[in-house]
Amino acid sequence: MRRAPEAVALVHENERLSYGELNARANRLAHHLIALGVRPDQPVGICVERSAAMVVGLLAILKAGGAYVPRDAAYPGARLRQIVGEAAPRLVLADGAGRAALGEEALAGVRLVELEAGSPAWAGQPSSDPDARALGLGPHHLAYVIYTSGSTGTPKGVMVEHAQIVRLFETTQHWFGFNERDVWCLFHSFSFDFSVWELWGALRHGGCVVLVPGHVARAPSAFDELIRRYGVTVLNQTPSAFRALMDVESHTSVPNRLRYVIFGGERLDPSMLRSWSGRYSGHAPQLINMYGITEMTVHVTYRSLGQSDSSGPGGLIGRRIPDLRLYLLDGHGEPVPFGAVGELYIGGAGGARGYLNRPELTAERFIASPFVEGDRLYRTGDLARYLPDGNLEFLGRIDEQVKIRGFRIEPGEVAAHLCAHAWVREAVVVAREERAGEPQLVAYVVAAQEAQEAQLAATLRAHLVGQLPDYMVPAAFVPLGALPLTANGKLDRRALPAPQDDAYARRGYEAPRGALETVLAQLWAELLGLERVGRHDHFFELGGHSLLAVRLLSRLSQIAGVELSLAMLFARPVLADLARMTAIALIEREFDPDELRNLLSLGMRT
Repeated sequence: MRRAPEAVALVHENERLSYGELNARANRLAHHLIALGVRPDQPVGICVERSAAMVVGLLAILKAGGAYVPRDAAYPGARLRQIVGEAAPRLVLADGAGRAALGEEALAGVRLVELEAGSPAWAGQPSSDPDARALGLGPHHLAYVIYTSGSTGTPKGVMVEHAQIVRLFETTQHWFGFNERDVWCLFHSFSFDFSVWELWGALRHGGCVVLVPGHVARAPSAFDELIRRYGVTVLNQTPSAFRALMDVESHTSVPNRLRYVIFGGERLDPSMLRSWSGRYSGHAPQLINMYGITEMTVHVTYRSLGQSDSSGPGGLIGRRIPDLRLYLLDGHGEPVPFGAVGELYIGGAGGARGYLNRPELTAERFIASPFVEGDRLYRTGDLARYLPDGNLEFLGRIDEQVKIRGFRIEPGEVAAHLCAHAWVREAVVVAREERAGEPQLVAYVVAAQEAQEAQLAATLRAHLVGQLPDYMVPAAFVPLGALPLTANGKLDRRALPAPQDDAYARRGYEAPRGALETVLAQLWAELLGLERVGRHDHFFELGGHSLLAVRLLSRLSQIAGVELSLAMLFARPVLADLARMTAIALIEREFDPDELRNLLSLGMRT
């Protein structure tokens, strides 16, 4: 910030802030927070929409010595209030959207700092840097608390210190060579730890960070255009999101400036990259797979992917970051032979302090290392093995924890919310991959006597939508007379049946009318893995989500040249309504909707 105060630090839609402007705004707010009593290690909540003010708020909290507790205003209010109650911050930064999402009850007894545009309360504060030494602020103090899903129904807050973030960039810089000419995207929610790498990676190296608006992040064609318009060089993606971007990018001849595409957040199947590898033939951008865990500060391993990797093992995650120590242990805590499968334990400089207000859980998951005196090991619950070349292969979870679209989910938390409904006696939630080749959550429910089975899926889905983020809401709800058990009384997961069409939140079936509804129904059925779709069916109630929605709109765009926005699908999620809007778009192009059947049928076959 001192070396090049005029350089552009961040861009959000039509707003640009230089490093000098960003620093001055953050300093004024930091002085205000210090005057309000913020001190090192103190959690400070921040609940806002994506904006330049969001970055100012995060930076100001750190400069004041506090630890930011990020909550995305787009998340359901019930979950936001739950986390605010668990973290118990004495002070919360919020904009209008954040206040509305939290509600008055959650903010009762909490000091609220407004992050609105205009003349803020701290406008008259000095723009000079707060004195970290006077604050007693050091590398061992907390930088943030990010919440992940919890198996008991209560999310758990992972406490990460400044030192752990700084060493992440220092120990990986020899691989990447990031510099002030790099342009990064803040693509992910700041409640997801991938954002730590995106935001602070850009600012630490003097680059520019482009805040991707939510509607652009969900529309691959618009996101692809943003990447090219701003000359993005460092792109971080979950494999699920990148799959949709690849579909769009393959039809674009305009070159991009990408140097790196870095994968994280969920398991990468390298076979999905075959078309990309064939197109770029080993030239830039370089594809990198980085396995990571929130408790070990974002990233743990590094693997540079070559063209040959697209036909290699599906779970290849590479080698450790140099300042970490990785161990594969058996059920007795002993190292497994080379090549054998073991549970992954991780020690070294990246380990988080633990879980906020959860000392028992911290002691259970972070244990004293029997191998290096003074070190702690984090027990990941992940299974892995070493391949002959020394690379690690990820083989899944030792427990039920799963990742859906890059988000880590404890199915037990979802089941706990289901069991709170009067219609549910027992529930278990698992991830299945039968539908459309992608993992989706399926809930198995033993219903109470008063439950109406015909309305079960729709009722339980509505119950969860108001309490959990969309990625935690099961796609299907399967009623069972009893949960199947093994001979020793444990849940027999292999005996859980695959969901049938009636396990989804269906409406009264009526066959599609006309060519356009018929073809749209075929596209829905293909993407959602269903046998049939009716004209009154609701895309999201059938298990659709934002990534599948993006793929649907991308297919329409590629096949028929119809550019419908994601907002349109969210506003018109019923098939008949969406067909009407599609017809209007086609007519505006002077294209007869009745001629679409053969065109779309050809597109689906190819």
